[in-house]
Amino acid sequence: MANTKYIFVVGGVASSLGKGIISASLGKLLQARGFSVAIQKLDPYINVDPGTLNPYEHGECYVTQDGAETDLDLGHYERFSNVPTSQANNITTGRIYQNVIEKERRGDYLGQTVQVIPHITDEIKYRIQLLGQTGKYDFVITEIGGTVGDIESLPYIETVRQMRWEMGQDCAVIHLTLVPYLSAAGELKTKPTQHSVKTLLESGVQPDIIVCRTEKPLNDSLRNKIALFCNVKPSSVIESIDARTIYEVPLLMKKEGLDVEILRKTRMPIENEPDLKKWEEFLYRLMHPVSDVTIGLIGKYVELKDAYKSITESFVHAGAANECRVNLRLIHSGEIREDNMEARLEGLDGILVAPGFGSRGIEGKILAIRHAREKKVPFFGICLGMQCAVVEFARNVLNMKSAHSTEMNPNTKFPVIDLMEEQKKIKGMGGTMRLGSYPCRLRKGSRVYQIYQTITIHERHRHRYEFNNDYLEEYQAAGMIPSGINPKENLVEIIELADHPWFIGVQFHPEYRSTVAAPHPLFVDFIKAAILYRNGNK
Repeated sequence: MANTKYIFVVGGVASSLGKGIISASLGKLLQARGFSVAIQKLDPYINVDPGTLNPYEHGECYVTQDGAETDLDLGHYERFSNVPTSQANNITTGRIYQNVIEKERRGDYLGQTVQVIPHITDEIKYRIQLLGQTGKYDFVITEIGGTVGDIESLPYIETVRQMRWEMGQDCAVIHLTLVPYLSAAGELKTKPTQHSVKTLLESGVQPDIIVCRTEKPLNDSLRNKIALFCNVKPSSVIESIDARTIYEVPLLMKKEGLDVEILRKTRMPIENEPDLKKWEEFLYRLMHPVSDVTIGLIGKYVELKDAYKSITESFVHAGAANECRVNLRLIHSGEIREDNMEARLEGLDGILVAPGFGSRGIEGKILAIRHAREKKVPFFGICLGMQCAVVEFARNVLNMKSAHSTEMNPNTKFPVIDLMEEQKKIKGMGGTMRLGSYPCRLRKGSRVYQIYQTITIHERHRHRYEFNNDYLEEYQAAGMIPSGINPKENLVEIIELADHPWFIGVQFHPEYRSTVAAPHPLFVDFIKAAILYRNGNK
């Protein structure tokens, strides 16, 4: 096989056009043709990683197996490709500058004046090529965050220019732009795309392929016009029309020939049609459900589209696996009170209490869990959701009325959730939580053992607080089973109730591992339980 090919995906006109979905879709198509593919994200913000960013700023923080806190687009990469990502798949301006400054302080530059060119761009090139240098990949697809013309993106665009000059046909550039429809004129307008390409050209980068986001089909006249003004062939003008679901995009891109254009540009063999049979089967099940359930997602960021992205996508995968449409009802935990709890939670076939940090909305989460426990509604708690289930059980079953997590109340009389021992001496916030994949040993005969069908599992974590083992015997005696334990540190990873049809809380984040090819078993079984509940097996 030839040298690794590097594909860059850059955006223009507007943000949030779906560079991550286009990157993941192209990766899926190349993978379906038998090529090995890695996808990475370059983020232009100066934060070292998104781990300390508020969800209102950046949406979900996605955690990789090796414990990197990364951009949520890495979740799309994994869900489409079913290939785990790592620290090497997400690069930020903050990390680039941090590495360069550390080298300067060590004297690595031998007294040179450290500049954006060549030192910053060399560091970016080095980071981009790390995955390719492993020898594992035919293609490395690199998505560049932001929009062409942004000041903070300029070093990345300059790096693309240098790599295209150095690598020739081992490198190609996809420019994703918007072709807006003006309803007053009844026309699609190409001028924004022309100006965006002009801005890219001013930086010395000629796009090889232009992908046009649009809500109306592009006709041949528009394709030819974009091709003429933007220096590409008409076959390299790709329509990306609004889809019913993001999982339809790979099929739309196949129809448009995006993968074929990339193979032509990089002089790679075009031999077999992409094998998308399993993907098409998944899409058919997704679009033709035979049942439906309503799940309440209880959290404090429900007004944000991307705050719980991996959870919402895990429900898509689990729904398709059960041939069931999952209707998510997003309920703000801060709006749940004792006097309206029944009304707010009425009609739900399952309740998931979402992860998070801080005390805002915590009592609403605890009330929702009480409702699920007492009414025998299927319940799934993730991270803080599991911790809230422990607090609720202490207050209302063990009669520890003031029980709480020391995160919310450091002086609680019953600290049933407490700071992990390894966290007590840590002061910095960035990258200091319990992060990444850890083993968990399941109790034979438990519900989770039946779900996983194995004794030892590995799941990804992102937390500082844990179940306080000082209270473990009291919980077990009252019917809360510690069904998953970290074998090395004896931490309670999973709890479930003996007298409930489906009540499971997990300290880890199963949503990070759910993909189209491998829906997470906990989500699949939770939806199965919700279907039974809806059908009257309560």
